[in-house]
Amino acid sequence: MPLFDHLGELRRRVFISVISLVVAACVLYMVTPQLIQFLIDPIRDYMTAAGTDTLVVLDPLGGFTIRFKVAFFCAFIVTAPIWLWQIFAFFLPALKENERKWVIPTFTVGVFLFVLGMGFCYGVILRPAFQWMMQQSADIATIMPTAQEYLTLIMQFEVGFGIAFELPLVVFYLIVFNIVPYKKLRGAWRTVYVSLLVISAFVTPDASPVTMVLMFAAIAVLYEVSLFVARIVLNRRIKGQKDKELAEQI
Repeated sequence: MPLFDHLGELRRRVFISVISLVVAACVLYMVTPQLIQFLIDPIRDYMTAAGTDTLVVLDPLGGFTIRFKVAFFCAFIVTAPIWLWQIFAFFLPALKENERKWVIPTFTVGVFLFVLGMGFCYGVILRPAFQWMMQQSADIATIMPTAQEYLTLIMQFEVGFGIAFELPLVVFYLIVFNIVPYKKLRGAWRTVYVSLLVISAFVTPDASPVTMVLMFAAIAVLYEVSLFVARIVLNRRIKGQKDKELAEQI
């Protein structure tokens, strides 16, 4: 398409993504009290240890601000299939026929991994992370669980883990499209694991050794799974090429 047609297509897809996000946020704003209780549920015991089981707001606009943030955060998650598909659909016409067959599986796995990362963070990471952080303050200060700080940190954890869990998808395509050879990644496992450790330290917002190790363990397992799946795909590709050559000789 001409340049202006591409820009028009881009504007249309951005418009769909933004409208879906805004509509979802407006709807979810009505139930933000329930959403906030759900978000803080894994760390409620540590809030009680701090002297209260409820969050604190320090200014008149604090409640509106945090409800607005939580509504948009949850809308971002709920509408992820919509805006992710708009991104994929925009680039779809530029792909070759043999590349388009990967779009739907990539989209599905990408959404699954993002949700898996957030679920792993919610079920496994938040409790030990907040336990470690509150232990650091217990002997030197009185902890006041403010809604702004606590919920912002929880949302940073969730998004960070959701993004980090997309790593296997990136590794898989680096190998399948022969950008980085499988043998090179397999042989340089020491360098890869150190890099994963650095990524884990960078993604976890609390700089806690507990969350960093848990993050590293999770993405290391996912990395190995991505290598295993990529090897199966490569073996099938090689077998298909050999069968084709054999058929041509016959």
